[in-house]
Amino acid sequence: MSDHDDEKEELPKGPVENAWSIKIPDFKKGEMKSHLLEESSFSVLFPKYREKYLKECWPVLQKTMTEYGIKAELDLIEGRMTVLTTRKTWDPYAIIKARDIIVLLGRSVPVEQAVKVLNDGVTHEVVKIRNMVRNKDRFVKRRQRLIGANGTTLKALELLTNCYVLIQGATVAAIGPHKGVLQVIRVVTDTMKNIHPVYLLKALMIKRQLMQDQNTKDGDWSRFIPNFTAKNVQRKKPKVKKIKKPYTPFPPAPTERKIDKQMAEGKFFIDQEEKKVSKRKRPTEEKKKENADKQKEKRAKAFVAPEEPKYKPNTPNLNSEVDINSLKKKLKKRKNN
Repeated sequence: MSDHDDEKEELPKGPVENAWSIKIPDFKKGEMKSHLLEESSFSVLFPKYREKYLKECWPVLQKTMTEYGIKAELDLIEGRMTVLTTRKTWDPYAIIKARDIIVLLGRSVPVEQAVKVLNDGVTHEVVKIRNMVRNKDRFVKRRQRLIGANGTTLKALELLTNCYVLIQGATVAAIGPHKGVLQVIRVVTDTMKNIHPVYLLKALMIKRQLMQDQNTKDGDWSRFIPNFTAKNVQRKKPKVKKIKKPYTPFPPAPTERKIDKQMAEGKFFIDQEEKKVSKRKRPTEEKKKENADKQKEKRAKAFVAPEEPKYKPNTPNLNSEVDINSLKKKLKKRKNN
């Protein structure tokens, strides 16, 4: 009987209390007796700023992919990464892992970390955090809270969960064991819900200490782990006590006008007299302007040239109508003389 059969016999049957303690058997080369009948392929687009890095690291990725019989292609013109199965592929699930690798590479994850997904005990998760908070300024503050000062909070999260965590833009990528990735997702979602990551990291540290202690390893941890609930604490406003007025059946007196107050003090009549005096003594600005315009017109008249009479030549009056009878009489008189 082979070692693989011994591992199958050791696996427990029925419900299990701690599923994390079960070791998953490795899928070794040669267990798949025939090659894949159909070709499977996945393609992922990548941003332009990743082009230089992918061009440098692509030979390293191709070398690791060929060990699993998977072909990797990089198209720099279209900005696309593609993975394909070949006849040499001996693990049918390797194409899914290869797809996860190119997805992580498109999210600015380095190749050294992305290649870890090919291991059986390692998984990944890309959490979209932009839609968790509506306000952009609030989203930026909570994302910075998750990173911490000089990346200290992020580093502490990686050490406690044994995962690689990368915050890029509106997503958080986590690579590591299944249990650690689940813890990272919980911390990220709670931080976006306005729970400070320091409290969440403190809870993870307490759990880690309880796991190492043999007495509390299998016990109830609810009394050790603090419960953090989001509270909408409003600022206390100073209480303004309203003094109740004595009850009267009569309606309140009408409020005095400004004129009434001036008349009661005697300012109203004084102001009116002053206005009259000021009107008499001081001409208004409009009158000043009118007088100034009149003076300008008078001065301008002296410089205006008088109109000269137009020359009309004397023309004799020529009547077109001639009296013929009178002309005949004049001619007769001259002949007789």
